[in-house]
This record gives sequence, C-alpha cells and structure tokens, in this order.
Amino acid sequence: MDKAKVQEALAKLRKDSPKRNFQQSIDLIVNLRGLDLKKTEQQFEIFFPLPHGKGKPVRVCALVGPELHQHAKEVCNTAIVEQEFEKYGKEKKILRKLAEGHDFFIAQANIMPRIATVFGKVLGPKKKMPNPKAGCIVPPKTNLKPLVEKLQNTARISVKEKLFVQLMVGIEAMKDEQIVENVMTAYEQLLPNLPNEKNNIKNMFLKFTMSKPVRLM
Repeated sequence: MDKAKVQEALAKLRKDSPKRNFQQSIDLIVNLRGLDLKKTEQQFEIFFPLPHGKGKPVRVCALVGPELHQHAKEVCNTAIVEQEFEKYGKEKKILRKLAEGHDFFIAQANIMPRIATVFGKVLGPKKKMPNPKAGCIVPPKTNLKPLVEKLQNTARISVKEKLFVQLMVGIEAMKDEQIVENVMTAYEQLLPNLPNEKNNIKNMFLKFTMSKPVRLM
C-alpha cells in the first residue's frame, strides 16, 4: 500500500460524506486471513506512536498508592488512591463509567494484584487493563508526566480474538497529510507482526464515523 492510495481514499471520503455537526473520527479497518488465533504464537498486541496523534485528547486514569496520589492528580485526568478502591469494587456501574471515560489506565506496580482484583472484571473485557507494553505499570516513585504525554499519541493494535482490526487514525479536522502519515504508520507497524505480512491481509478500508468505508486494498 502506498500513500497515493490513502490520499485517494481520503479524498473520496471527504467528497462523499455529508457534513455532520460534530468532528467525525477516521478509522482504519483491516480484515485479516490465514491466522489461527487458537495458537498463541499467532496472537499479538502492539502499542506504537502515531506521528500526529488522534486529533483529540486522550484521557488517562491512574490507580495508585499514597506515594503517587498527589502527583497523579496533577498530571492525569483522574487519580484513584488505593483507599478508594473498595467503592469501585462494590459499584460495578461506577466502574463501568470510569472505564468508558478513559482511554488508558496507569497502575502502581506494587499494588497491581489489588488493582487486578478490583478493576480487572471490567477493564479486562474492555481491553483497558494497565499494560506494561504501553509503559502503564510504574514503580511507586516515578515521574508520570512523560508517560501521560506519550500516551496522547499512543495507538494500540490487538489481534487475539478476531481477524479484524479497527483503529482510530485521526479526525476530520486534521490535515490530509497528517492522516495519511498516521495510516501509513499503522500499516507499517501491523505488517511485520503478521507471519505472512501482506498475504495475511484480506482487505483494508478507511471510514468516517458516519460514512461508508472506502477500500484501500
């Protein structure tokens, strides 16, 4: 896949999609083939930076002990200290709302077992548990600011349960060249993780939130 294909698909999306009263997201959709996801060696999950971010702020929640609580309150959207975990364990509705309102969760490493017990039942199925691959499990004394800044541009691709990837690569208001570069970056990150690279891609599409998908390959 080359940039010209992406530029052509994006131009068609902009031409054919009616104006909406909100900023639509732009998603890259990849349908895969030739993988046996019952085999763990063919499953994978990757985190990588999008060169131009997603076009909107990423919300980060920190699950921490008293050592990091004050600092986490200063740099994260939400900071929950260990003493507050109990209410989230009792109120699944509050926990679901927390999960829906944040993109990434940071965990203090020495209380990770407690975090898994209390938050895992909701964050796990939503694929939002603090992940070491994204740098989201941290020691009790750490500067969270660089991590929170990095997460603003971090994208995730997970191929573990379905032969399907859907990834936000921007919003309508972004410049075409920024969206194209984000799409190419995602494609180049995905490819080497597939055992047969291009041969494992059935087809690829680009779409706005409310549009029909436009085929890339």
